[in-house]
Amino acid sequence: MLPCILNKSLSVKVKPFGATLTSIRSEKTGREFLWQGDPKIWNGQSPILFPIIGRLLADTCLIDGKPYSIVRHGLARHRAFALAEQTDTSLTFLQESDEETRKSYPYDYRLFVRFALSDNRLTVTHTVENPNGRDMYFSIGAHPAFNCALGDRLTFEVPQTLDSLRIDTDSLLTDRRDRILTDSRTLVLTAHLFDRDALIFEGVQSKFVTLQRKDGVQIRFHFGDAPYLAVWAKPAAPFVCLEPWYGVNDGYAPVSDFSKKRGIVKLSAGETFAFSWDATFSEG
Repeated sequence: MLPCILNKSLSVKVKPFGATLTSIRSEKTGREFLWQGDPKIWNGQSPILFPIIGRLLADTCLIDGKPYSIVRHGLARHRAFALAEQTDTSLTFLQESDEETRKSYPYDYRLFVRFALSDNRLTVTHTVENPNGRDMYFSIGAHPAFNCALGDRLTFEVPQTLDSLRIDTDSLLTDRRDRILTDSRTLVLTAHLFDRDALIFEGVQSKFVTLQRKDGVQIRFHFGDAPYLAVWAKPAAPFVCLEPWYGVNDGYAPVSDFSKKRGIVKLSAGETFAFSWDATFSEG
């Protein structure tokens, strides 16, 4: 049995491997809000991205002058978390560095992920602790996928003009920028919206975006102060990923050190870094 929390509105299940959300279900109607994965389309559901976002150039970075290879979207999603605490309405998981993680990422770390329910809202908080006696550098992000259909809409909090950064077939940033919104709040999910892969927005003025489905379901997704927001799905797939990122893919210009990587987070010795996203579910 997977760890589960529930209240009168929602039930949530989390798989300890990767601290991966596997279900967000309405207790009133039985409706499943989270994409359930399909190996023919995309088998993921809600991976946690740490200590990198996207891909490194040549899958390698330099840390203190030494080369390290870190897999795309990082190592946390490929490793187990321990269930550190459970209450009726919250689950907290912990992943810690070890001899294996230090082979690809030389910093020690403690990564907590807490899932908490309040009425019809799920809040997911990611906390990184730096137990090293020096600064550490990392990126972190979330990648939840929500069920939807073509023609459903994403509505931002405020009208804005947004250009998307673009990655290529090697998952590396290019110099290309595409205008996606012009003084508008609404993005329609079409069959070809993601033909060039993810939309990656930088400096979004809104703090939340609402997935408005034609069946009356609304999911208000609050991403706070994340410097990047990625929106992604496989072309014409019946889901959409809403991804707050503290970091971004490498481009083609070599970076002299991991600490100089675009969007990197610096965390001083003994300090903690935390960010949350939350989703509020309404069924019309």
